[in-house]
Order: sequence, then C-alpha cells, then structure tokens
Amino acid sequence: MGASPQDLGRWASAPTGVTLAAARELAREQRAHGQQGRDPIVARSSARSAATAERRAQQTFAEIAAHYIRQHSPGWRNPKHVAQWGATLRTYAEPVIGDLAVRNIGTEHIIRILEPIWMAKTETASRVRSRIELVLDFAAARGLRESPNPALWRGNLDAALPKAAKVAKVRHHAAVPVEQVAEVMSQIRRQHGVAARALEFAILTAARSGEVRGVTWSEVDLERGIG
Repeated sequence: MGASPQDLGRWASAPTGVTLAAARELAREQRAHGQQGRDPIVARSSARSAATAERRAQQTFAEIAAHYIRQHSPGWRNPKHVAQWGATLRTYAEPVIGDLAVRNIGTEHIIRILEPIWMAKTETASRVRSRIELVLDFAAARGLRESPNPALWRGNLDAALPKAAKVAKVRHHAAVPVEQVAEVMSQIRRQHGVAARALEFAILTAARSGEVRGVTWSEVDLERGIG
C-alpha cells in the first residue's frame, strides 16, 4: 500500500537531528565497512569506545583534582582543610598544570610550580607538592597515568630543591620574663578547659609539650603528687 501525501509530508518535516551531508557520510562509511567485511554496528561501537577512552586520557589536572577532593573530602573532618586543599592547588598548581592532561605532567612542571615559593613559603610549597603527588597517584590508580609520579620527593625533587627543614624559618614563641611568671600563671589558672590545665602542668613539671599531650591518668598519682 502506498503512503498518503499526508504521511509523506509528515515524514519529510519530522526533525531527525542529522544533516543531509552527515547522513551521506554515514552511508558512505557503512558501505565501506560492508565492502571490507566488517559489521557497521560493531565498527560504530568500537569507534565510540575509542572516543571515550581518548576523552578519559585527556582529563586535566584541574578535573582530576576536583574529583579527588569530592572523593576524599567526606573523610576530612575540618571544613577549613577542605577549603585549603582546593585553594592551594588553584593558587599555585593550576596556573601551570591545570589545563594539562594528567598523563602529560612531568617533573619540569612541578619544579616550575615550586621554585618560586620554595624559599619564601616553604611550608605552603611543601603542602602543595604533597597534594599534587596525591592527585597524580589518584590519576594513576584510574589508569590515566603510567609514568612515575613527578611530584615524588625522594629520588626526584630532592635533587632539584633543598630540604624544607633546612630553608623553613623557625619561629619560636617569646619566652616569659622571670618577673612576669607569677602573673602569667595567675592568668592561666583563671582560664577554663583542658588546654589551660595542660599548659599549667607543663610549666610546673617542665615536661615536654608532646609528653603533656600524650599523658594518661594511669601515669598520674594525685594523692602522692607524682606523675
């Protein structure tokens, strides 16, 4: 039975989303596959898979860093830590490698990021390096990198940059003058909370801060006044 003029008009005006030129190209490709003995459906599926793999391989550092933060931040209890993670990478790393595919990032890129801040902002630079290393390890675990991690310190960046401990500026707290000790102790005793008691304990016992923080009640005998 032939189609009616109304049907022909409806079919002709129906949107297909494919231009005539594109349809002709698709037909040409399918004829070529048929002449070569290949299944056009299988060929299209393979082409789509290849295109998907290529898109994955081209994922940038900025994209992977955002993915890493989304994946791991639920386990970070401090919201400030989450904010700092993204801020340090955006400020220092992404201007250099943000748009680069993670598979193309090399040691020369990491040095370019770190050198300008290694001496002046050593602690920040060290954190940036560590975070870049974690992001690139994350990418490698997903098959997006094969070469060694260029942000590794030992056997890599340690040959190009001085140790952080040797260049970081140590800032000690100012010592309390002897004549002011009584007033300072009085102020501490008026404070509430564990921190104030720990500080008072450290002053009275001359214990190291790590020892005070790690002390347990089993190590303290209040009746005999020893610990």
